[in-house]
Amino acid sequence: MTTPVITVDADVPPLTFDVPESFFPLPLAAEPEERAALSDAFVRDLYSRGDESLWTPAAPFYAALAEQLALSGLSYSALGLFSTDGGGVAQCAFTVAAVETDHADPETATHGILVALSRDPHHDARWMDLPCGPAVSCVIMREVTLSPELTADNTEKELLTGQIQIHVPFPTGPYTAVFTLHTASTEYWNEFCDVTVAILRTVSFPAPENNMDSSAQGDGGADESDLEN
Repeated sequence: MTTPVITVDADVPPLTFDVPESFFPLPLAAEPEERAALSDAFVRDLYSRGDESLWTPAAPFYAALAEQLALSGLSYSALGLFSTDGGGVAQCAFTVAAVETDHADPETATHGILVALSRDPHHDARWMDLPCGPAVSCVIMREVTLSPELTADNTEKELLTGQIQIHVPFPTGPYTAVFTLHTASTEYWNEFCDVTVAILRTVSFPAPENNMDSSAQGDGGADESDLEN
């Protein structure tokens, strides 16, 4: 497991979590020069068996993608690649954002999020008790229509996609961390759920460095069995 470096606005309190080694973080950075350098390293890591003919055109694409993701308010974004028993690869996209929610009490915020998400009949929204505090999970399954030019046999097809989104209010407010895993490899849905749960168990809200007298969050809460409900 690795702990990603989270790039967020200076006003947002610290947030940490661990991700599997098979997650490849996209190069989110404020400056174009830094994004370019990070994108070059990203494509060489992602396509480790490639060469300059692949890396050179791919790096600018991921740099541009990272810029758009950063502008949308994301703090962390990664591609997850997992080998399957049949020799293939199961893929997912994983993002984290800090959204301002104007709350002072995390339980009150969690109740409000649960009510709001439950209004949509397509949402499977549930309360969660994580080690770092209360949260809301929301699972959405959707069918996406693929146009003929995107399929191997040039016929229109329906592709089932799944999204797991977890809303975790910051214990001191006024932000909520939103973790989102999206995949079209729904035949490995249970495995992706396990990956998400493993990440959530590591979420922590450490005390800011300039306030060492404050107690770090993430030590209390329910035990791991509560995450399986």
